[in-house]
Amino acid sequence: MKLTSQMIKDKAAELGIDCVAIGNIERFKDAPKLMSPSTYFPGAKSVIAVAMRIPRGTYRGIEEGTHWHNYTFYSYNKLNSLFRPRLSYELACFIEDHGWEAVCHYPAVPEGNGTTKEPLRDGIPPDVVCSVRLIAAGCGLGEIGFSKVFLTKKFGPRVRLGLIFTDCELEPDPILDTGDICIHCGACARECPGNAIPSVKDKNKRLTVSYGEKDVWYGDVRMGRCTLSHHGMNNECSPFLKKEFPNMAFDVRNSEMTEEEAYILSYTMAKGTWGRKPEDNSVIGYYDYILTHTGYFAICGAKGCIRACMNALEKADKIENKFHNPFYYKKSWTLSNNPEKVSEGVNPYREEYLDERYPGIRENEYVKTGDDPEEN
Repeated sequence: MKLTSQMIKDKAAELGIDCVAIGNIERFKDAPKLMSPSTYFPGAKSVIAVAMRIPRGTYRGIEEGTHWHNYTFYSYNKLNSLFRPRLSYELACFIEDHGWEAVCHYPAVPEGNGTTKEPLRDGIPPDVVCSVRLIAAGCGLGEIGFSKVFLTKKFGPRVRLGLIFTDCELEPDPILDTGDICIHCGACARECPGNAIPSVKDKNKRLTVSYGEKDVWYGDVRMGRCTLSHHGMNNECSPFLKKEFPNMAFDVRNSEMTEEEAYILSYTMAKGTWGRKPEDNSVIGYYDYILTHTGYFAICGAKGCIRACMNALEKADKIENKFHNPFYYKKSWTLSNNPEKVSEGVNPYREEYLDERYPGIRENEYVKTGDDPEEN
């Protein structure tokens, strides 16, 4: 049964998918084997990339410092794992109703693939995972911005992506040039609380990807710092970490931690418990709460890579989705990485508990005395 690119785009619009573009499989022939659509589906002839918008209002709570749930739920996890995949499923069914196989790409990242299981065919470990951003750029859906965040003409950085591989040969869309959307203003780098994004002026901090017919480039982001900030291991953007570890002052901005190390630390802390904490023994209560309820936790609210970028692109009239009012109306908040007051004791939970309930009982504990001149 005949199926065209336009028919797929019309159906996507009918379903409520915000953006769709199509690339031919030849554009990805040089992709790493464990990130290639052809490894995933050897019979693929075309790749369909889709995007669903992130409502701008989902960032409002974090921007105001008043509400965090919406970002994890509506901007991130459920948009990636429920709202968008449901529509990708419907589009895949439409393709298969026309007699062509449609493989929806699971919303995962390639960093951990090929590490835990033995090969089943051709010496290729299971769990092949493509980079949805790189593939989507090769389909012409948008551009990888300097911060590595994907940009579309309609919504700028406010999108989540999906892919469908099919054996139907479809008319491809043109690949965007680097700079078609991103204005390389450096707002993302200046506002990133983890110092993860390099200077746009540093040409040695650029990564280039070739699709054969066109090359594109973007910034070489320090993903360890990005992950630490995103998952709330950065005092500058997490009041929850600041509350539970007020004296830690972990210098994320200069950390050399890898992305995988950052994941290990973040999730261990989020699910960790400590028996001597009064009332709630979660190491960081909010992280455990939101992770338990949604299966994910996102804390920094993309301060540089999305919020600052979105504001810059809106002001430069580079986004089609217009608003009556600017996103920023005041300076964004930030927290100091350094302690407001260094604890004098050993166990703040114990000390606060006893001081509140038994005033004076800790008298003479941890007394610091100066040098006695008579002993010199």
